[in-house]
Amino acid sequence: MSERVYLAVDLGAESGRVIAGKLAGGQVSLEEVHRFPNGPVNMAGTRRWDVLRLWSDIQDGLTLAARKYGDSIVSVGVDTWGVDYVLLSKSGEVLGQPYNYRDPRTTGMLEHAMTLVPKADIFAQSGVQFMEINTLYQVIAMQLQDPELMAHADRFLMMPDFFHWLLCGSRVVEFTNATTTQFYHPTNRDWAFDMLRKFNVPTNIFPEVVPPGTKLGSLRDDVVLRTGLQKIAVVAPPTHDTGAAVAAVPTQNTGKANWAYISSGTWSLIGVEVQDAVLGPAALELNVTNEGGVDGTYRLLKNVMGLWLVQECRRSFERKGRKYEYAELVKLAEAAEPFRTLVDPNDHSFLSPDDMATSIQNWCRANKEPVPETDGQLVRCCLESLAFKYRQVLKGIEGLTGEAVEVIHVVGGGGKNEVLNQFTANASGKTVIAGPTEATALGNVLIQARAAGDIGSLAEIRDVVRHSYQDEMKTFPAKDVAAWDVQYPRFLKLLRKGVI
Repeated sequence: MSERVYLAVDLGAESGRVIAGKLAGGQVSLEEVHRFPNGPVNMAGTRRWDVLRLWSDIQDGLTLAARKYGDSIVSVGVDTWGVDYVLLSKSGEVLGQPYNYRDPRTTGMLEHAMTLVPKADIFAQSGVQFMEINTLYQVIAMQLQDPELMAHADRFLMMPDFFHWLLCGSRVVEFTNATTTQFYHPTNRDWAFDMLRKFNVPTNIFPEVVPPGTKLGSLRDDVVLRTGLQKIAVVAPPTHDTGAAVAAVPTQNTGKANWAYISSGTWSLIGVEVQDAVLGPAALELNVTNEGGVDGTYRLLKNVMGLWLVQECRRSFERKGRKYEYAELVKLAEAAEPFRTLVDPNDHSFLSPDDMATSIQNWCRANKEPVPETDGQLVRCCLESLAFKYRQVLKGIEGLTGEAVEVIHVVGGGGKNEVLNQFTANASGKTVIAGPTEATALGNVLIQARAAGDIGSLAEIRDVVRHSYQDEMKTFPAKDVAAWDVQYPRFLKLLRKGVI
């Protein structure tokens, strides 16, 4: 088979990229064609996404790809973070500047929702972890605060589905991202319409939900003219970036629950792959989530604050005149005293603080933990606390599935952090395999390849990833487990109800 090229548009909270995935001879490789910045935009006291600028940057990337790969390009697909959405009018106008999930308008909405529908009922009809950033609380807030805008809405699209609409005119929502909303019913496999009506949310705006790998159409004529691409197919990958990343986990045990994944980035999403959503009182008590995967699977997982803590500490240091590369911060952390300070990474105060370093220090004072005094101590505190949080989450998930996890696959950009990988192995007592870092883009392009008939099963996709990226993958056996075991009860005592 000659080289076939699939274009992945991968949008993250800090940056976006257009990536070319090349499949030839049973091997896949990636090339970054275009990278551009992303981030929330402050607008009159709110946090929004600048989707028009993102769309311009995407088209620039597609133009560069067309010049380089020409007729070899088969299709394009978009993945992004979860929970955020765009509303369209009947005539196709974008209604408002889409909100960023960290916008404060959802404050108090979770509690308000539970006055209308009991918490257990919300979980039974969604199977999703309770976080105030969830789409459910965003649309409730909009219905309460801006009912005129909601009244004009004709179509609700998740963020990647909006860009697919721009690419080809499709007006559907892909399964993996639909399941992040907290109003997709995991057993009925459709929107939880009855629950939405109880929240006075109009249900006519929610479109058909389609599985990953669905061919959505071909490029609009104006996009062909703007970019120089042929009228290629637009294919829905697993549009939630974690769904795409898990599709590319290089495990040999597809269909078993004896391996776990951590999709490590701004957020850490840690869990296992299961065939059916895990519901019921135990799952509700653990506040886990069931997010959609490939071939109708579910990702039983929990969202942990992740490297957001370190990213925001870095910004804090930079504002004070101390500029570091991430590798420098990791070295400072590695040299700092072990177990000096621990925090609960998921404490609500760390969700969107004005200054992360100050927030961590204030949290430590309030919780009688030694206050970090140096930059290295702050970062080590973040990394050790994350490793302990991973251990706690995994133990709960093992209890739900009844199967012990033997190996943790760390994928995504956070997999480059070797200190955190080793801490994760030490804290959990399990072997960690890191890589590939580009799992999200790989999952995106390989599901496109499957839609084109160029690759077969999910197991085959993972075989291709493993064989193509075995040189990048690195194994971290557990070390110093006894020392971490001694500190774990101390960490558990720091956990409290004010968490996400």
